[in-house]
Amino acid sequence: MKAVRFHEHGGLEVLKYEDAPEPKINPNEVLVRVKACALNHLDLWLRAGVRAWRLPMPHIVGSDIAGEVAEVGSLVARFKPGDRVLLAPGISCGQCEECWRGLDSACRSYTLFGVMVDGGYAEYVKSPEANVIPIPGDLNFDEAAAVPLVFLTAWHMLFTRAKLRPGEDVLVVGAGSGVGSAAIQIAKLAGTRVITVAGTDEKLAKARALGADAGINHRKQSIAEEVRRLTAKRGVDVIVEHVGAAVWEDCFESLATYGRLVTCGVTSGAEVKLNVQALFGRQRTILGSFMGGKGELMEVLKLIGERKLKPVIDSVFPLAEAAQAQKKMESRDFFGKILLHP
Repeated sequence: MKAVRFHEHGGLEVLKYEDAPEPKINPNEVLVRVKACALNHLDLWLRAGVRAWRLPMPHIVGSDIAGEVAEVGSLVARFKPGDRVLLAPGISCGQCEECWRGLDSACRSYTLFGVMVDGGYAEYVKSPEANVIPIPGDLNFDEAAAVPLVFLTAWHMLFTRAKLRPGEDVLVVGAGSGVGSAAIQIAKLAGTRVITVAGTDEKLAKARALGADAGINHRKQSIAEEVRRLTAKRGVDVIVEHVGAAVWEDCFESLATYGRLVTCGVTSGAEVKLNVQALFGRQRTILGSFMGGKGELMEVLKLIGERKLKPVIDSVFPLAEAAQAQKKMESRDFFGKILLHP
């Protein structure tokens, strides 16, 4: 099969479009013919190198995958060749206490497609049957690939971690990102007022089309000052944040008393300052969030299938141009998901 692999960590130049062995499935696995794979910032970090993960080389990244079943193992009962499917991006053991409680991402053996196993930058990928999900409703392959990781992450952040309630004010940082565009829709559907942050007026206009009530252009305006103005100095109840150092202080200052800041990423840096007095004095909460469980993904997919939430797609590249697709992601000049077609 054709795949995009890297044999060493580095810049875009290490991505090679080349022949690779077709995966061989075990009895409990499914071979999927990839029709679309969505990019995530995780792909860029893995290509550059993450100290905590020693990846098997050569390596294929890509966590968001949709396609057709090509082959099933002898123990697989729920699928047959030709079925249209997407893959739950997180792989867990399914046997530990955390997995039984639906806390998949707390499993000690948890990984994702494209991390410790090969992912979707390829013509074929193999998956445990437990991770294979029928594509809901009338979604096409591109839409299906644009959903799993970002909508699951946003859902877990808002409901499981931040305990979002109707009527609250929510600040979503990074409106143009996959998580941001998903969080705007989910928070709005939950009956909240959504304020969002982006770096261009064009992105803010697209965010409003998704349901955002107000927007802040961080290149022209102070996030904290605008939040104070928009909330009559009260602050917001929940902040969805995945940028890190560049916006941390503004976000923390934007929290209302009893406000909750939930973060899932550090694209601008991990080291931040924290005013502990303002933390306990205003009874604020800082929450970490990482992925979510398959049960949460099924809740999201039901709403996606009913078209109450929608995937947001920026652009599509052929698999052979994966380096150009990652370059676009690095530029931040996109809104929604960037896809690859094998």
